[in-house]
Amino acid sequence: MSATTESKPVQSGAAPRERQLVLGFHTRVSFPSGHAREGLRDGIKLFQTGEDLGYDRGWVYQRHFDNYLASPLVYLPVVARETSRIGIGTAIIGIRYEDPIHLAEAAATADLLTDGRLQIGLGTGQGGFDATFGQEPNDGREQALTRLDKFLEGVRGQVVGEIGEPALGLIPGTPLTVRPDSPTLPGRIWYGAGSLESAHRVAVRGLRLLTSTILTGDLADYNAHQASMIAAYREAYQGDNEPRTSVSRSILPATDKQTARLYADYDQERRTFGPAASRPAGALEHARDPLAKRYTMSPAIHGDPDQVTEQLLNDPAVQAADELIAFLPPAFGLEQSQRLIKDIVETVAPNLGWKPGEASIV
Repeated sequence: MSATTESKPVQSGAAPRERQLVLGFHTRVSFPSGHAREGLRDGIKLFQTGEDLGYDRGWVYQRHFDNYLASPLVYLPVVARETSRIGIGTAIIGIRYEDPIHLAEAAATADLLTDGRLQIGLGTGQGGFDATFGQEPNDGREQALTRLDKFLEGVRGQVVGEIGEPALGLIPGTPLTVRPDSPTLPGRIWYGAGSLESAHRVAVRGLRLLTSTILTGDLADYNAHQASMIAAYREAYQGDNEPRTSVSRSILPATDKQTARLYADYDQERRTFGPAASRPAGALEHARDPLAKRYTMSPAIHGDPDQVTEQLLNDPAVQAADELIAFLPPAFGLEQSQRLIKDIVETVAPNLGWKPGEASIV
């Protein structure tokens, strides 16, 4: 089967989607040791390819001290300059190690520079770096929520403090708000969640929901769990804008025998090593064996395009969500990733009801 083969429609008993499906891809912007410049530039080329293919959004991840993108809000305005339409997002920035006021300033600046194409996705993030970031040991989740609430005050234009001791002639007691401000940005803030309780916390803050790709523990039905999270989020939502939700899946339609083997090997690696799977050369070492037993990973859906489509049509979380994000294997090079996102839009996405340029990506 060639990469341009058209897949026949696959029927499903799933309920019709309420709004046009938004399609995105998620890249770690990874690079082998010694090749950071090439990796960062390849990430830009991937966004350009995604835009040419009609993708609604592309998302990047933040990971500190490793062979991945560490500064998304520096990177994404450059991506925006080299593209013209595609939405750009962070999924996620780990807010536990971010100064919330500085982050609010950076987010507003980046949003203005990208002409409002920015989606800010936040979450607790990877731990283990408390001392490195000058913090005492703490509960990462509580730390993240405290900083999230301060960040939200900043981007929503609320007073975040006042001038204390006089400096450069400034008047003590003057209220302080984050500048520059981007008035529409607060409606495009997402937060990651992996449980019903965390989905509720996202909802009551009026944020958009990013369902996590890695959940703690051994879940019997990952997809049903995420569908329950989406339902709980929508029921509890208290924001001023429409609630929006997303799910991420490793979508791997094989269009020839070589890619079928490649995708099957990737699936096996994820099942065996969990979060430690698919790392670029020179990335930080992980304790590989125990990780797969402690976490449940989002499914790697592979097979021929019809098989992949059928699984997605019968995934209750995919059918309930507003946006489907194709998670790209972190160790894939540019050409492999370009081929994968091309095969998705040519052989799978149309059968899910997606059409390029028809979704509302505000």
